[in-house]
Amino acid sequence: MNTSDNGSTRPRHPVDALSTFLEDTARQIRRLEQQAEHALHEKNDQQEYRRLLAEKATVLSELPALAEARVAALPDSVAGAVRERLERFAQSASNALRIGSIFYMSALLYPEHHKEGDKNDLERYADEVRDIRY
Repeated sequence: MNTSDNGSTRPRHPVDALSTFLEDTARQIRRLEQQAEHALHEKNDQQEYRRLLAEKATVLSELPALAEARVAALPDSVAGAVRERLERFAQSASNALRIGSIFYMSALLYPEHHKEGDKNDLERYADEVRDIRY
């Protein structure tokens, strides 16, 4: 295991490094969503709610760039498909930001029939990445 600047351990295998990054990003997004819900329902602060959802969308829109070093470490046989999937996440988020739709931002990562407690699309994709074998 390698150690990063902040003292955390980083897996050496490229698939593990990418899936860990995606899991960390998914946790960050869950925290933003929880903070947004708190801002709206507990503090009745719609401006803070909007800001936090925009931050969620911004994180997703930057996902391909933030993940690129990890994706580049993958073999070409899988890197292209991973880049494509990350770009789809980013494109949806960029569209939500461009049109300024709070509803769209809140729905990012959640399929139409999502049930409370189910994993979102990014969490499921992190699981898929962890299972990549080559």
